[in-house]
Amino acid sequence: MAGRAGDGVADAMASAPPSLRDRLLEAAVRIMTTSGWGRVTMARLADDVGVSRQTVYNEIGTKNDLAEAMVMRELDRFLAGVTRSFDENPDDLIGAIRDSARRVLKYAEDNALLHAVVSATHGADTELLPLLTTHSEYLLEGAKFVVAERVASYDVQLPEGRLEASIDMVVRLVLSHVMQPSATPARTADDIAWIAERVLA
Repeated sequence: MAGRAGDGVADAMASAPPSLRDRLLEAAVRIMTTSGWGRVTMARLADDVGVSRQTVYNEIGTKNDLAEAMVMRELDRFLAGVTRSFDENPDDLIGAIRDSARRVLKYAEDNALLHAVVSATHGADTELLPLLTTHSEYLLEGAKFVVAERVASYDVQLPEGRLEASIDMVVRLVLSHVMQPSATPARTADDIAWIAERVLA
């Protein structure tokens, strides 16, 4: 599955030209991952994208707004990957779980912003860490909601409470490997699918 066309989480967005907001966010990620969060300024973004500083403020808001927009975009892309995997495996629940886990883990592996945030240990870069913590609940609940919504269309013979607990377990397992991977995305996804099959089958 790893070499399949359209495998990336954000592939669906590639056909449309990037909006000004997307260009600004991409520039911010690029500056942050090469120079650090302290070097990200509205003036530098304006120069990078070729617009006025006032245009940047009008489009993004404050630097805190910029940081939140960057983090939220990544979280939304994670959830888009989960949704896509279930849509591509309408008759195979375990396959959908395996594919969504692999897709999310692969995306995290190549995610420059996530790596920069997680590895920030000093100076102004630590400003981003509370944002990631603040939005972790959104990521957890959002992922559980997406999975539960999709699982409802499969034939799963579990009481509702047990099903909710199982979904919670699988989602938390995937997210733990996002933050601290122990094997390749494909190997980890296979292991998670093996566990899910024994719980959900």
